[in-house]
Amino acid sequence: MSHNSQDPLLLIEKVLILKSLPIFRETPENILADLAPLMEEEEFEQDTLIFNEGEIGDCMYIIHRGSVRIHKGQTNLAILGDKEVFGELSLLDAETRSASATSTTDCTLFRIDQEPFYELIETRPEIARGFIKILCKRLRAQNEKTVQHQR
Repeated sequence: MSHNSQDPLLLIEKVLILKSLPIFRETPENILADLAPLMEEEEFEQDTLIFNEGEIGDCMYIIHRGSVRIHKGQTNLAILGDKEVFGELSLLDAETRSASATSTTDCTLFRIDQEPFYELIETRPEIARGFIKILCKRLRAQNEKTVQHQR
């Protein structure tokens, strides 16, 4: 069976991608199989603005292939690569984006939108748990930094 890069990914492939992400590492496969169909594949050419700081965000992205620069104006905050996630806060809370995202290479991303995600967590609260864990971890890291600055 030849696997052409144009073929849409199979459900099982999407599940494996989700499983490889820290957010969903502990989420059972059968639950990820419900989330996988929400993953919309999108292609971006190099140097394309994916979203702009200040826009209202209502989706998160998973990088399947390529790299993405997270920045405020010209200041780089992070360069993300394969299997990294960005914009995930917008899945839980449609606030304005805190930074911009621009592709630094040709990219294949998966987008998950807030509406279907909300519908899913009503029946699959375990998916929300993964997010809560990641957010708590971030807050702790942030608190650590704050404490160190005050010393």
